[in-house]
Amino acid sequence: MINKVFYELDMSEQTFISFWRDVCNIESPTECKAGVDKVGEYFSNWAKSRGFKVEMHLEDVSGNAVCITMNPDAKGRPIALSGHMDTVHPVGSFGSPAVKVDGDRIYGPGVLDCKGGIVAAAYAMDALAACGYTDRPVMLLLQSDEEVGSRTSNKATIGFICEKAKDAEAFLNLEGYSEGKITLSRKGILNILFKVQGVEAHSARCAKEGASAILEAAHKIIEMEKLKDHDGLTCNCGTVSGGSVPNTVAGYCEFVANIRYSTSAELEYVRQYAKQVADTVHVEGCSCETAELSFRVAMEYTERNAELADRLNRAWAAAGLEELIPTKRSGGSDAADVTAYGIPCVESLGVAGNSIHSPSEYALIPSLKDSAKRIATAALLL
Repeated sequence: MINKVFYELDMSEQTFISFWRDVCNIESPTECKAGVDKVGEYFSNWAKSRGFKVEMHLEDVSGNAVCITMNPDAKGRPIALSGHMDTVHPVGSFGSPAVKVDGDRIYGPGVLDCKGGIVAAAYAMDALAACGYTDRPVMLLLQSDEEVGSRTSNKATIGFICEKAKDAEAFLNLEGYSEGKITLSRKGILNILFKVQGVEAHSARCAKEGASAILEAAHKIIEMEKLKDHDGLTCNCGTVSGGSVPNTVAGYCEFVANIRYSTSAELEYVRQYAKQVADTVHVEGCSCETAELSFRVAMEYTERNAELADRLNRAWAAAGLEELIPTKRSGGSDAADVTAYGIPCVESLGVAGNSIHSPSEYALIPSLKDSAKRIATAALLL
């Protein structure tokens, strides 16, 4: 059947390139529930027109997560495909229309991260259905607040996805593809807010009175920024605010440390390190409290995921597709939660491109069909 499915993908390529443009022209930054839900409705309407089962996890603040299943009554263990509908781009960042095409590149919000991947999944499912594939359920799980680590839903959306996929033979996460590679591990993310309290005084008397919260925060930022291991812990203090007016010693200052880590042991270490930095006083009269703003587990390397990658490579080789080299990436993703849940998971099987999280984000149009071929092959040959 593989040749038949690949032929169907060839025949429907332009249809799904148009689908891609339509989806990315619906602007859906995480905080815009209406936009995210409109993307979910677009996929849901497409799925219903194909006779697929559609389930929604409703949320009040974040967008609604969606589960689309073809062959829901099939006896085989399901293949789960997943990507996120939300983007980081404020509405209007790419002009109007949001999506533009130049040669073999498509530009727009989420074309690579991560709408291109979920369009590729729909493309593959459509071809499988057209060719009469009924061996097992194939699920497309659409996340709505991945870009903020499911914070707006209090982890309910990723919980819904993991529960739906708990019995899956394989979970393919469809973040952007890096040529020749498949992701088996990713860093976790921890954002810590440091709240530094000082003592206000007139700036003319700062040598004798007052305690500068800004100066104390500066010492702490320097200590946190010492975490700079490319393969392990990193820390970036990306936002800072404090003080009231230039001629007053700052009575308050706060900053956020964005920490990336690779293992649960590193997470425990960095929590203790941050506490020590917070408790160490450099400016007499100052004090500091911390609060964890958000947290995302690391996608740690597991033999279970490595075995899945091996199986996929054998399937792709049998279909005449390139085998992929396992790698690790520094950014966080839902694949970490899925792996921690115990589901066999690999990542970075969406479309190829570059410049994610920037107004120049683009994807390579031919990679849409390439991604769909890999996805369809996984359903057929695993």
